[in-house]
Amino acid sequence: MSGPSDIARRCTILPYPASLEIVTVIMLAMRRSRLLPAAVALLTSLSSTAALAQATPAAPTRTPNPMGVIPVLEYHLVGDREARWSRHRDRFAQDLALLHARGYRPITVRQLVERRIDVGPGLSPVVITFDDASPGQFRYIKRGEALVVDPTSALGIWEAFAAKHPEWKGRAVFCMLPSATEGHAFFGDKGIQGQETAWRLKKVRYLAEQGHELCSHTLWHANLGKMSDAGVQEQIARAQLAVDSAQTGIQMRTLALPLGIWPKNRALLRAGRWTDPRAKTTTRYELDAILMVAGGPSPSPFDPKFDPMAIPRVQVVGNALEQMLDRLDKNGTRYVAGPTTGPAPKR
Repeated sequence: MSGPSDIARRCTILPYPASLEIVTVIMLAMRRSRLLPAAVALLTSLSSTAALAQATPAAPTRTPNPMGVIPVLEYHLVGDREARWSRHRDRFAQDLALLHARGYRPITVRQLVERRIDVGPGLSPVVITFDDASPGQFRYIKRGEALVVDPTSALGIWEAFAAKHPEWKGRAVFCMLPSATEGHAFFGDKGIQGQETAWRLKKVRYLAEQGHELCSHTLWHANLGKMSDAGVQEQIARAQLAVDSAQTGIQMRTLALPLGIWPKNRALLRAGRWTDPRAKTTTRYELDAILMVAGGPSPSPFDPKFDPMAIPRVQVVGNALEQMLDRLDKNGTRYVAGPTTGPAPKR
């Protein structure tokens, strides 16, 4: 039979509101020893209820605000150092945990533009973008004959976090370079960070299969402001051709402006075409979302000020993310989903 010491041990895991009932039971148990089994049974039941309450997160109580702003975060290198254009892998993991704890859930640019913000009532959307297709974002390692996602790469960290938090079910946006130098060619080639050239298209297919958005960053991070109309179209069309080589069947509809610089003819960011001078084949493209390099959180897609062809982003540097989230909460300006997200008319 359990004694008073066992009862006391059980009391330590109960919340304060149960204290009056606990004290009453213990006093009776001390006076009448035959009540000890009943006291222990009651404490066990209360303990289980308390543990369940602690394990089940409370429903968000934020007031819906469909006109609030939405952070579109911008990452570049992810690795073993923290710098202007690099996020340490541990800080990246902390960023995901911070966003999750503060009630944010990931959506893609496609979902943003199409007003499909299905994060759940009381929660807020966040778009997480990766520029430049570096190995630290998505790296393979060999395990026997198999290729697996390196758990220390950004994608590996994302997948581990999602496995631990099933409610983190949204996807990221990868703005890719097919033919840049220093490993920025579909997440690494030529042995850089152990990545083989033959793995590049496999990585593109994997991202598509997992539901992440494939986004263009041009062929090799070109300064579009210095290029002719023909050059701009070639950069965008050939980037699409490279993705076509992975046989994903996906037409990229979002482009992240390299260096944040616009071409002279902005109309070419909506549609264009390029003809291969050797094969004489023509590749056409259409875009309906352009990511800028900075500018702060994006207006809500329900806000008349929202322009899908000029979506601002937030560069994740130092403590900028936490400071921004604090500011949005303090000002009451963050987007908060309600029971429904409203109509989603085609643009």
